[in-house]
Amino acid sequence: MDGENEKITHLRFFGIPKILPHLKPYLGAMLFMMLFAAGGSLIDIVFPKFQEYAINHYIADETLDTLVPFVILYVALLALQVAMNFTASYLGIRTEMIVGRDLKKKAFDHLQTLSFSYFNRNSVGYVHARVMSDTGRIGSLVSWYLLDCIWNGAYMIGAVVVMFRTNWRLTLLVLAVIPVVTAVVGFMQKKLTDANRRIRELNSRITGSFNEGITGARTVKTLVAEERMEKEFRSESGEMKRVSVMESRFRGALWTSLTVASYIALALVLKLGGDLTREQVMTVGTLSLFMSYSMGIMHPIRWIVNSISQLIMVQVNIERLTGLLETESDVSDSPEVVEKYGDMFHPKRENWEELRGDIEFDDVTFHYPDGEETILEHFNLKVPHGTNVAIVGETGAGKSTLVNLVCRFFEPTEGRILIDGRDARERSQLWLHANIGYVLQTPHLFSGTIRDNLRYGAPDASDKEIMEALRTVSADGIVERSEKGLDTEVGEGGDLLSTGEKQLLSFARAILCDPKILVLDEATSSVDTFTERLIQQAIGKVIEGRTSFMIAHRLSTVRNADVILVVKGGRIVESGTHRELLALRGYYHSLWSRQYEAEATEAAFKQFGKTEA
Repeated sequence: MDGENEKITHLRFFGIPKILPHLKPYLGAMLFMMLFAAGGSLIDIVFPKFQEYAINHYIADETLDTLVPFVILYVALLALQVAMNFTASYLGIRTEMIVGRDLKKKAFDHLQTLSFSYFNRNSVGYVHARVMSDTGRIGSLVSWYLLDCIWNGAYMIGAVVVMFRTNWRLTLLVLAVIPVVTAVVGFMQKKLTDANRRIRELNSRITGSFNEGITGARTVKTLVAEERMEKEFRSESGEMKRVSVMESRFRGALWTSLTVASYIALALVLKLGGDLTREQVMTVGTLSLFMSYSMGIMHPIRWIVNSISQLIMVQVNIERLTGLLETESDVSDSPEVVEKYGDMFHPKRENWEELRGDIEFDDVTFHYPDGEETILEHFNLKVPHGTNVAIVGETGAGKSTLVNLVCRFFEPTEGRILIDGRDARERSQLWLHANIGYVLQTPHLFSGTIRDNLRYGAPDASDKEIMEALRTVSADGIVERSEKGLDTEVGEGGDLLSTGEKQLLSFARAILCDPKILVLDEATSSVDTFTERLIQQAIGKVIEGRTSFMIAHRLSTVRNADVILVVKGGRIVESGTHRELLALRGYYHSLWSRQYEAEATEAAFKQFGKTEA
C-alpha cells in the first residue's frame, strides 16, 4: 500500500507539466516577474556588503571619506529594490488574477460542451470546486509561489556564494545548522499540513451544516429538530476550535524552532568569528556580514520545506482541473460538422437549414455511458412532422431516455436517429437544440426579472412578443398582478414565485423561440389542479404544427396523443393510441385502471368531505 502511495505522489509531481500548455499566454509576464524578483533579491544580498564597508571604513578607520557617494549609491539601490519589488508584486497580482480568470472561463466553457453523463457522474459541489477553488490555487501557484521561489532561491544561492568567497570555514559552520533546521521544519510542517487539511474538511462540514440549516429551515421546524441541529453544529464548531488551536501551537512551535536555530547559527558565527576577529584574521565588518547572512538564510529554508508540502497539495488541484479540461464529451460534433455549422460558441447560423420536425429511430440500441444495461434494443419508430407522442410508465421506468436521444443529450450506442431524413450527427448540436423547446418537470428560473428569463431562449424578443407568449400559455396574469410587470424579480431559482407560476413561465420561455420540436417532461406533475388545467389548455394550442413529446405520469393528460409509448423497466413494451392500448388489455390497461380507481376514490373522499361539511 505504501508503494502505491509513493507511486501516486510521484505521478502527482509530474502533474505540473500538464498545466503548462494552459499557461503559454502568460509566460512573458511570468518571465518579467521572475526577473524583477531575482533583481530585488540580489540587491538584498548586496546590502550586508554596505554594512561591512561602513563598519570597516567609517567606524574602524574613523573617517567620513566617500560618505556622500556611499549614501547616494545606497539610496539609489534601495530605490531600485523598491521599484523591482513593487513591479514583481504587481506582475504577481496581475498574473494571479488573469490566470485564475482565464482558467475559470476555460473550465466553464468546457463544461458547456460536456454531455449529461458527465453531470450524472459528478456532483455540483465537485464541479464547483474544480471551477472556483482549483483554478484559484493554480493562479496562486504560478504567481506568488513562483515569485517566492525565485526570491528565496536567488537569495540563498547569492548569500552562500558571497559567504564562501569571504570565509569558507565560517560558511560551513553556518551551513551545518541547515540539516537540523530542515528536519525540524519538515516534521512540524507535516503536522501543520495535517492540521490544515483537517481544518478545511471541518470548514466544509460546518458550511454544509449551516447551509442545510438555512435552506431546510422549514423542514427543521416541522420536525422540531432545532436541538439536534444545534448539537451537531456545536460539535463540529467545537472540533474546529480544537484543531485550530492545535494548528496554532504547531505554528508557534515552528517559528520558535526557527528562531532558536537562527540564534544558534548566530552564536556559532559570533564564537568563531569573534576568535578570528581577535586574531585579526577577520574584520568586524566581515563578522557583521556573516551575522546578517546567517540570520537571513533561515527564512528561505523554512519556505523551501513548506513549499514542498504545498506543491504536493497543489498537484491535486492541477490534476483535477486538467482532468476536467481533458474530459471528452460523450456527444460531440465531427470536425466536418463544426467546419460547416460552427460550434457552440461560434455558430455559423447562415448555414443552418430549417428544421421541419420529422424524426425517425432507425434500428437504435442504447445503454447509458456509465452503465451496461441495454435500454433500447433494435428500436424503430417514425414520428412524422406535427405528431404528438406521449411516453408513459411508472416512476423510474426510463421515460426520459427517448427524449434524451431525440435532443442529442446522448448518442445511440448503435443505429441512427434521423432528423428530417438525415442522421442527427451530420448537423450541429446547437442547430438541433435551437429548434427544441423543453419544459422540465421541476422548472428552473435564473436570477433576474421575468423579462430576462423569457429572453434566454430568444435574446432579441420584444416585450410584445414576450406578452404574446405569456398569453398563449395563460401566464399573462402573473405579470399583470405584479406592480413591476416584466421587471418583476423572480429570485434565486425562481423562489419568489409559486411552483405553478414558475412552470407557466418556463412554458412561455420554451415557446417564445418558436421551437419546431416541443418536449414536455411531466410538465403538470407538480402543479395544482387549476394550473394543470391552464397548462393543458396551453398544450393544446402550442403543439399544433409542431412535433411534440409528452412525458406523463397522469394518463388522463395523454388520451388525445397520436401515439402513446408505454415504458417498463427501461424498455418500450407497448405502443399505439389510447383506444388501441386499452383494447390490448395489457400493461397500459393496468396502469389506466389503477389510476382511474385512485382518482375515483380521491374524488369520492372529497365529495364525502363536502357533504359532511
